[in-house]
Amino acid sequence: MSGFLKMFTPKDRVFYSLFEELMSVLKEMAEAFPKALQIQDAASRYTALKNINDFEHRCDEITHRIFIELGQNFITPFDREDIHTLASALDDVADFIWGSAKRILNYGLEDLDHHMVKFAYVIQKSIASLDTGIRELRTMKNMAVITQCCVDVNSYENEADDLLDIAIQALFSSRLDAIEIIKRKDIYEELEVVTDKCEDAANVIETIIIKYS
Repeated sequence: MSGFLKMFTPKDRVFYSLFEELMSVLKEMAEAFPKALQIQDAASRYTALKNINDFEHRCDEITHRIFIELGQNFITPFDREDIHTLASALDDVADFIWGSAKRILNYGLEDLDHHMVKFAYVIQKSIASLDTGIRELRTMKNMAVITQCCVDVNSYENEADDLLDIAIQALFSSRLDAIEIIKRKDIYEELEVVTDKCEDAANVIETIIIKYS
């Protein structure tokens, strides 16, 4: 009987803590990424970019723990579907940051341009806003703050769209060979997708606060 009753005990702290833990890792990842891109020594930069994979694995582990908790707890702080969608969206952010780093490694790029670094900083700002918004979900006392965080994430996604246009225009007006152009274009587009995934997460947060406001 006690085990049955435990299923109906609210586990708010578990889910809030897991999301906050996930955001802490994502913030570390987002801070490490632009630093890695700006390392001048090729061997050191390779190692730093390779280490981005460690953050992605940690995010996977936390996301898996969130899904386990969903399966074990009947009562959740907000809709089960929203918890699942938000966790998946945040995990996608980590996946695509690592995907961007992996492309740089696989393509063997040695001369990284300033567009890539700019993308990385836009991603960092976007994740910082997501972190603030998600931490405010624990109490939902500052709805205006949460809303502004979501607005900021959408703004950063627009900034990344503009940056993608600028980067591709510069790329096709350069004297780089065709293979190099293809490599860099693919990396730019992968970096822009990271901000799309951040926007997806922000949209879920907006859905949550609309339901509970």
